[in-house]
Amino acid sequence: MKLLIQRLIAIMMLVIPGIAAAYGFLLMKDAVYDYFAKIGDINNSSPDFAWGMFIGGAILFLIGIGFIGGWIFFRDRKHNYLSSRFRPKVPRPPRPQRTPQTNDGNSPQDANSD
Repeated sequence: MKLLIQRLIAIMMLVIPGIAAAYGFLLMKDAVYDYFAKIGDINNSSPDFAWGMFIGGAILFLIGIGFIGGWIFFRDRKHNYLSSRFRPKVPRPPRPQRTPQTNDGNSPQDANSD
């Protein structure tokens, strides 16, 4: 029963931002549609745009889409599905120290110098 409740909570955590994003999109669409409908009205000489409704809808839309996109991004990072540019940077191991070469006459470079 505990697993069922956890899954229900997880689904609700995705459904609520999805509904908020859809409602925000509808608010933006209604603001734009109402503005164009007022332009076509011959009785209205100066239509005004509903900026409050449009900005509120844009905020709801961006928050909902951002939450769902972030959830997908971090889930894919956890399962290692991401492209290499999105994976965390792993520092390179240090290079081994080079030993200084001695000039004892036995190296191949010395044989070719004649």
